[in-house]
This record gives sequence, structure tokens and C-alpha cells, in this order.
Amino acid sequence: MAERIVKEAQVPFDLHGKRFDQIATELFSDFSRARIQSWIKDGLLLVDGNAMKAKEKLYGGETLTLDLVVEDQEIHEAENIPLDIVYEDDDILVINKPAGLVVHPAAGNRDGTLLNAILFHAPQVAHVPRAGIVHRLDKLTTGLMVVAKTLAAQTDLVAQLQERSMGREYEAIAMGVMTGGGMVDEPIGRHPQNRQKMAVEPINGKESVTHYRVVKRYRNHTHIRLKLETGRTHQIRVHMSHIKYPLVGDAQYAGRLKIPKLCTPELQETLRSFHRQALHAKRLELSHPITGDWMEWEVDLPDDMQTLLTQLQSDMDEIEQIGDY
Repeated sequence: MAERIVKEAQVPFDLHGKRFDQIATELFSDFSRARIQSWIKDGLLLVDGNAMKAKEKLYGGETLTLDLVVEDQEIHEAENIPLDIVYEDDDILVINKPAGLVVHPAAGNRDGTLLNAILFHAPQVAHVPRAGIVHRLDKLTTGLMVVAKTLAAQTDLVAQLQERSMGREYEAIAMGVMTGGGMVDEPIGRHPQNRQKMAVEPINGKESVTHYRVVKRYRNHTHIRLKLETGRTHQIRVHMSHIKYPLVGDAQYAGRLKIPKLCTPELQETLRSFHRQALHAKRLELSHPITGDWMEWEVDLPDDMQTLLTQLQSDMDEIEQIGDY
């Protein structure tokens, strides 16, 4: 399904002498500068009915017109995959992603992804790049994601991510007992030996900042809450492993499973059967891309993490009872 875009705007005289593409980006702020420049190059964005080059200057009073049809961006099959929808309107879709659902098709995962599910639920997103997906969660990470249903919404949400004004908070269960919260400010890049992994890379890595605080300490683990300033691939998992508190179940960054001494049989079994990183995107807050209203959502921890926390508490209670005895 394609989307028709029809826009018109008069150039204010106070923009006299500026480049065509600069003025168009300012007047049609729903769209990125790169997209505007592409439309100018293709002769789809006109000045008083005429095509012009992006670098040409305007003088005020001209009329800019845009009338085009945006075709579907990618050819992917729509699939009837159930979605846990937390919020939806004409512009955005907020979902609670389950563990095991890949976000975007790639080699080895051409179908059965969140993108395929979104195309089925909202076919109009086919004309939006990446079907409106503006940020990702790892396959085995659960929790909140926002999806743009229009080009205008996508442009604004991407800007919020770049400006770091979109709030994203996670909860996780880490191995080891933390003494307190803190911040990890370490650049992340592709691992030099294993291209499937990320790593702290002081020279070639990109700026990455994670804030964390303790929710509750257990005998050998810590329930933590984290807030991202940046959104690098595997950021929380890499940063927590870097400070020697890797996440439970994270085979990629935590190494071999370690069962604490003297823990209850129930906790041993829960830890052995926890085959994903114990990480959940619990809270999301943003400015609505069209209305500007501030919006917030929060979802409960998934059952597997709640079960693990229950077993950690029971293990601690049992040891305390033995000590009292």
C-alpha cells in the first residue's frame, strides 16, 4: 500500500538568500533533509511549479509544492503473528515484544519477524523505511518498542533518539552482588576477533553510556534497573559484562553458567533452564511525534524473570533461616 503526500508552503521573507534544500527542510520538517534532497533531485519538490537544484537560493514569497506517491520500501511478506499491543493510534504503535521474536528480517531470519507481523497488522507501514521500526531489541530481550506508522512520525522519532530525549529504561538480573548503582561510559564497537559480538573498544568504538541502579540484592545476584543515553548494539549486555556483572542467561557475554554454592535445588534448576539474557525493556517515554504530548508506558516483567526473582528470594530466605537456626 502506497502513501500519497501533498504539501504546500510559502517561503517566508526572513529566509531570503538561503538554499532551496535548507528552506524546504525547515518548512517541511516532518521529513528528513536527506529525503527532501532526494525529492528535489527527482523533481518532485517544486518552486512555483518549476524544478530547481538543491543549492539554488530563494528570496522569499515563492511557493513550494510537493505532490508524490511513496511506494513500498521493501518487499517482505505480511504474516499473521500475534502482537501484544500496548498502545496504538494513527501515527505510532507501541508493542511489548516477547522473547524469541526477531525484530527485522536478515540472513537466516527472512520471515517470522516483528516486521512481518507489523506489515500484517498495519499494511500502510510498507511505505515507511524498515516498516517504521526505529529502534531494536535483541531476539531474546523482551519489552517495549515504538513503531512509526507514517513517514512524519518516523522522522520525529528518529530525531528524538538522536537527541536522546526518548526515555528507555530496562530491568535485568545480573550475576554477582553490586554494592551500588553507577554509570558505564565506555565506547562500544565490533569485537576485533569475533564479528558476531560487540565489545568495549576504546579506539574504534562509538560513545556508549549506560546508567544503572540496584533494585534488590540477593545472595549471588542483583536485580538492577538501567537507563540508556545511547542505543548501541548489545549495549547493556556488553557494559554489564565489562564491569564484571554479566546478565543471567547471556551465553554470549557471560561465559559458562556458574551455579552458586549451597543454593536451593529449585534455583539451580531455574538458572540451568534460563536460556536467554535476563533483560526486559520495562519503560518507554517519548513526545508524541505529531501532537507533541508527553507519553509514558510501563509493562511488567515477563514470567521467566519473575520466576527467577522468586527463586532468588526463596534461596536467600532459606539460607537466612539456616543461619537463625
